[in-house]
Amino acid sequence: MHRGPGTEAPATAASTAPITAPTTAPTIEAVRVERARILAELLGDLDRLAGAAVEAMRAEIPAYAARDGAFCADVREQVARHYRSKLAVLLADRTVTPGDVAFTRRAALRRARAGVALADYINAFRVGQQVFWESVIERAGASPAGHDAALSLAAPLMRYCDFASTHAANAYMEFQQYAAAEAVRESRDLLETLLAGDAPTRGRRLSAAQAHGLGPDACVPLLVVVAVLLPRSCGAGGQDAVPTGPDRGADARHAACAAIARAWGNGVRTLSVVRHSEIVAVPVLGPGTGPAELCDRLQAVRESLLGEEIALAMGVSTVVAGTARIPRAYREARTALELLPEEGGVAALPRITPFQYLALRADDTARHLVDPRVSALLAEDRARDGVLTATIRAFAAADLNLRAAAERLRIHPNTAQYRLRRIRERTGRNLRRIDDLVDLLVAIGLHDSLPPGAPAKEHPGRGRPGAPA
Repeated sequence: MHRGPGTEAPATAASTAPITAPTTAPTIEAVRVERARILAELLGDLDRLAGAAVEAMRAEIPAYAARDGAFCADVREQVARHYRSKLAVLLADRTVTPGDVAFTRRAALRRARAGVALADYINAFRVGQQVFWESVIERAGASPAGHDAALSLAAPLMRYCDFASTHAANAYMEFQQYAAAEAVRESRDLLETLLAGDAPTRGRRLSAAQAHGLGPDACVPLLVVVAVLLPRSCGAGGQDAVPTGPDRGADARHAACAAIARAWGNGVRTLSVVRHSEIVAVPVLGPGTGPAELCDRLQAVRESLLGEEIALAMGVSTVVAGTARIPRAYREARTALELLPEEGGVAALPRITPFQYLALRADDTARHLVDPRVSALLAEDRARDGVLTATIRAFAAADLNLRAAAERLRIHPNTAQYRLRRIRERTGRNLRRIDDLVDLLVAIGLHDSLPPGAPAKEHPGRGRPGAPA
C-alpha cells in the first residue's frame, strides 16, 4: 500500500484503509471478543511487525535509509517497545500516561545526538502508526464485529501516537537547546583560552579549536574582529539603533554575532562569540585568500544589519600567524575601534598604512607641532575643495615629477608649477626637499583626522571621519 511522504505528524488512523460497512449490527460482546482477538494477534506478531515498520521507515525516509545496521536495530527495538506499550494500554482499555512512554526520552536524545532531523524523527512515528493500523485492518477481516472492533481502536491509537510523538519531540528539543547552549559555552571558553595566550591541548576544547581551524600546531594566517553595538543610529529622528530593554540589545548582539560567523565562507567555521558587551570573531584566512576579501564581507555584513536597525562599529586587526598571536591581534582590533566616527563603520588595519595609522592616533601635541602657516593653508584649502592638498599628494605619488603629477591631476604642468609656488609662498616649504614634503604630508594626515570645520587645536576624541574603512 502506498504511503505519502508526510511530515512526521501522526496520520489519522482511520483514513488509510476503508472498512466495508456491515449489513447487520453485531452485539457488544461480539465486538469485545473481536477486539481482544485482534490485540492478541498483534501482540503475538509484535517482532515481525516492528521489523516491517523499520523497513517502511527506510523506504519512506531517506535519512533513515542512509543509516547503518546499529541505528536500524535501535529503531526496531524502540518500535517494538512502542507497540508493546500501545497494546498494553489498549488491552487495559485505559488512557496513555507519561509512564507508558518514558522510554522515548532516551531514544529522542540518541536521535538528536546522531543528527536526525526533527521532521524525520516525527515522520518515523507516523510511519510506525501507519504500519500498526494496517495490521489492525488486516486482522479485523470483513465481519461486522471485526469492523466495529477496528473502529473502536482508531481513536485510542491516534491518542497514543499524538501523546508519544509530542513527548518525544519535547525531549528532542530539550536536547537541541542543551547542545546549542553547550556549543556557545565551549566557544566562549575557547575564546577566553586563546585571548589569554594559551592553546587547548586536549579534550572538547581542543576539538572545538580544530573545528574552527585554530589547532595549536597550525600557524595559519588569521585576524581578530571586535564589534560593538552602537546605542544610537545616525538615521532620521535619532532613533535608537537597537531598541532598549533587557533582551533586545542581547538579541541584536547574538544576531550580529551569527552574521559575522557566516561572513567568511572558506569551509571552516568562524569562531564568533558574544563576550560581555562586544562581539569577538577569529576568522582564519584560507589558502589563496587575503584580508581584503574579508574586510569587504564585513562591510557587507554591517550594511545588511543596518537594514535590521542594528548598527555596529567593527575593528579588524592586522593578519597574524598562529593562535599564539591572538592576544596581540585582539588588542589591535580594540584599538582600531577608536579610529571610527560616532556612527560606526569598519576600521580595518590591513587597509591602513602606518602613516595613516600614526596620523589617526595623533594627539593634540602632534597637531600643535604643525607650523601655523601650514595649518592655516590646509584649513583654507579644505574650504576650497582641497586642490592644493591634492597637488601635494599627487606630487609625492609621482616621485617629485611635476609633469607626471600634472597628468594625475589632469591639469597643465604650468598650473601645477603655479600651485607648488603658491604653497611655498604660503608655508615656506619647498616640495622638492624631502623634509619639507614629509612635513606637509604629515600635516595633511593630521588635518584629515579632524572633522570638517574643526580648528587644528581641537581634539575630536573617539571618532575620526577620515578613518579608512
